[in-house]
Amino acid sequence: MKKVEDYVITIPDFPEPGIMFRDVTSVLVDPDGLKLAIDEMQQKLADTEFDAIVGLESRGFLFGMPIAYNLHKPFILVRKKGKLPRETVQKEYDLEYGSAVIEIHKDDLKPGQKVVIIDDLIATGGTVKAAAELVEELGCTVEKMVFLMELAGLEGRKKLEGYDVESVICYEGK
Repeated sequence: MKKVEDYVITIPDFPEPGIMFRDVTSVLVDPDGLKLAIDEMQQKLADTEFDAIVGLESRGFLFGMPIAYNLHKPFILVRKKGKLPRETVQKEYDLEYGSAVIEIHKDDLKPGQKVVIIDDLIATGGTVKAAAELVEELGCTVEKMVFLMELAGLEGRKKLEGYDVESVICYEGK
């Protein structure tokens, strides 16, 4: 029986020497890999009570939406600044070189809701930490964060201390 990691293609030295790039698109193009990835991520939620799924642009949409559909939960988008049409709340966060801003519609979540955040990858944890802060700013609780892959060498979990974080695949390096 294949595991999700069997579908991930690793490209050495991309985008620069010394980096082992884990290509999630190789999971998406194989129907068995995609089904397994969605099923395993969804299984991480089996014992979690929650009201909504928040997905991060853009690959968090690919994994979060089918799980929301399967579990009959609303799916809430977190996008880069300027992409959402209604009133938003936003959060700026640091990148390796510079900063970025993400947004969520102000009325997509209601105070008191319990939320799960889904994305394809946890690396440094900066984007998902900003998303969690947006959710909390709207009066909601982050019950769990679920990722397909984790790059443990980048220590993203340290930035997410206090949150329930799970990943399907954990790579020790960067």
